[in-house]
Parts: sequence; C-alpha cells; structure tokens
Amino acid sequence: MLLVVCIILYLLSNVAVGVWASRRVTTSQDFVLAGRRLPLVLAASVTFATWFGSETIMGAPAMFIEGGVPAIIEEPFGSALCLFLVGAFFARPLYRLHITTFCDYFRIRFGRPAELLSAVLIIPSYFSWIAAQLVAIGIVLNVVTGFPREYCVLGSAAVVMAYTLLGGMWSISVTDFFHNLIIIVALAVLAVSLWQDTGGWSAVQKQVSPDFFRFLPHNTARDWVAYLAAWFTIGLGSIPQQDIFQRVMAAKTEETSVRASYLASGLYLTVAMLPLFIALAARTLHPDLPADNQLIIPNMVMRHGSLPLQILFFGAVTSAILSVSSGAILAPATVFGENIVRYFRPSLSDDELLKTIRRAIVVITVICVWMSTARDTNIFDLVGESSAFSLISLFVPLTAGIYWKRATLPGCLWSMGLGLIVWLLCLWLQTEYSPMMWGLLVSTVAMIVGSLMSRKSTALL
Repeated sequence: MLLVVCIILYLLSNVAVGVWASRRVTTSQDFVLAGRRLPLVLAASVTFATWFGSETIMGAPAMFIEGGVPAIIEEPFGSALCLFLVGAFFARPLYRLHITTFCDYFRIRFGRPAELLSAVLIIPSYFSWIAAQLVAIGIVLNVVTGFPREYCVLGSAAVVMAYTLLGGMWSISVTDFFHNLIIIVALAVLAVSLWQDTGGWSAVQKQVSPDFFRFLPHNTARDWVAYLAAWFTIGLGSIPQQDIFQRVMAAKTEETSVRASYLASGLYLTVAMLPLFIALAARTLHPDLPADNQLIIPNMVMRHGSLPLQILFFGAVTSAILSVSSGAILAPATVFGENIVRYFRPSLSDDELLKTIRRAIVVITVICVWMSTARDTNIFDLVGESSAFSLISLFVPLTAGIYWKRATLPGCLWSMGLGLIVWLLCLWLQTEYSPMMWGLLVSTVAMIVGSLMSRKSTALL
C-alpha cells in the first residue's frame, strides 16, 4: 500500500511541475518548443527521453528474450541511428528556419498543398505510438497496484492529459531530466544485483543458443531485406516525426541541438543495454516468471528491489512514460493547430492557436485511450507501426527537399501519396518482402520521376 501511495504522490509531483511550467507559457512557441531556450543538458535529456520509456524498458526486452539481438535491431539500435542522423544531417538546416513543425518546412520548400498533405499524414502516425505508451503505463500500474489494466490506462491518460495541457514542452523537459537520472540509477542497481546472482555475463551466455547474439542476418535476400527494414523503421522513419523535431528544436542554439542529438544517440547505445541484460538474466534465474515478457522488468523490480528502489523505479518509469506520452500527444496537436486549422484560417491569432492545440490534446488523448484498450497490446509492434507510417510517406520528401535542389511540389505529393498507397496495398496482400520496404522504394521513385517530369513540363512551356 505504501508503494502505491508513493507512486501516486510521485505522479502528482509531475502535475505540480506542469503548474509551475504553465507560468512560463505565454505564447504557442513557449508551449511547443519551450521558447527555444533549453541548455545542452536539458536538450540532450529530453531528446534521449523521446523513446526511453515503454519500448526501451518493456517492449525491447520482451523481443530480446524471444528472438535475441536480431529481434532488437529496430529498438534500441534503430533509435540510436535515428538520433545520430538527426544531429548529422537534419538539425542544422531545420533549426535555421525557425519553424514550429515539420509541416512548416514542407510549406516553405514545396508550397501549401505539401504542408496540408504532410499534416494529414503526420497526425494519424502518432496514434499507435501514444497507444503503446498508455498500454505500458497500464501494465506497470497493474503489476504494482493489482487494479485492472483498463482502469490504470484511463487514470494515467487523465494525468498525462492534464500534465500536457498545463506546461507543454517546458514541463516535459524539466521532468525528463530527473526521471532519466532516477531510472538509470535504478536500472544500474538492479543490473548489478542480477550480475552477481547469475555469476556474470559468461554464465548468462551459456543459457542461450549460438545465434542469440548474431548481429548480421543469414545470407539470403529475404533476411537482408528484413534486416534493413528493422534498421529503417525507427532509424529513418522517426526522423520526420514532430516529437523528435520539437525536442531537438527546443535547444537554445543550433550547435546545442546538434550536440544534444549526438549525446542522446550515445546514451541509447549504452543505457538502453541495461534493460536487455536485466531481462535476459531474469529469464535465466526465474523461468517461472509470467509468460508475458513485457512484464519481466516490472516483475524483477518487485522481486529483487527494496521498497525504496521500487518507489524510485516505478515512480520514475511511470513518470517517464507519461513524459513520452505527453510529447507524443503534443506533437500531432501542434500540427493540427499550426498546419490544418491555420491553413484554413490564416488570420488565427497566437492565443486562439494555443487554445486550438489544447483542445486537440483532449481529442487525441481520447482516441488513443480507445486504441490502447481495443487493439493488440504489443508495445513493440505499435511503435514500429507508427514509425513505418511516417517512413513510407514523409522521409523521402523531407530528405529530398533539403539535399536535392531539383525536388518539386509534384514530386513531393506523388512521393507522399504513392508511398502510402503501396504500403497499404502490400499490407493487404501480405507480400513476402516487407511492405514498408516496397512503400519506401515507391516513395523514392515517385519523388525522382515526379520532380523530373514536372521540371520537363515546365521547361516545355
């Protein structure tokens, strides 16, 4: 009972931070991008925390136990790749534009039709992502409290909605810093304890098959395509997503945004390994654990952690997932207000825009609560589905717009539309090779052909 009370108090402290942060929110820029005033430490922390929640602590360990290293290329390795590429190729050119959303970039580079279509595509790509976070919160609170998972989802959704409505990116940034510290300490303490109990890495390694730690696929075309698809899903697919954009763009300078991306990528290649080891050691020591591997980390904390460690871990994990959810809810709400409502109402004032974004937060939260209780509850799959959606429709136009001067509006629109259509068609046909790879291929070809054809037509006129 004490554990439950402490976690509730921990969650309420997040709302208190939101109340504090709300005093710093006077414009939509303050709400969405923390006024572009985050120092390196906060910028790196909030960027790292983009995914350091359900998929890293619960989804990836579950997949690791079932399939070894080949099953976790998407997360955490794909996430580390994404953050590195953002710092290397996207942070500088986008930061210099002083824009609020990715869709603003499409308007500047290609025109208003590209802005509207990109907004229509970005918003639904977040629903699966947010649902994954709510599922994770439900799982954690169910383990701790014993309450039905659906009630835990509803309660946590109400908290995250209030939290987001109050402080926006300011509250997310401040709380993420402290959550990350606590989670890392708790994971390290638990990992050291399990290391001692199992007898070290060599003892754990003996319990798995030789292919368990295989990093490269078998030498068949199908295996290599699947392997590349795993890298691309988050590694490329999450680059054109608003939550990444708003976290990186909240940095106080261009150089800070680049360094924050690199630091966050490095943290993924180190800290994110702790949950994987904990899960593997736990399955070795306790084969009697529940069949749902998504529960393995929470169950190990309950078995091996002292009460103070349980309070810190569950409070921090729940709060971190709330922060991830908050950023994920804020992203499509911002796009809706900035690039859809303002598209049809150009004279919309900043105060009206802020109110529109907050109303959208409520609607999006309700939709995602329904999805989290009515759909499949595999966190890893929900996250992958979200990233695949943006990869096949938005990655190619964004990259071509920045690095290919001959890219045009028709090429952009064809790339977005045909990539999505082919992906959906391949999902329906259940093609042998990944539907995402077919969608990405068609999106690339459509951008090149559409741009060259439109330039040729213009030249003939």
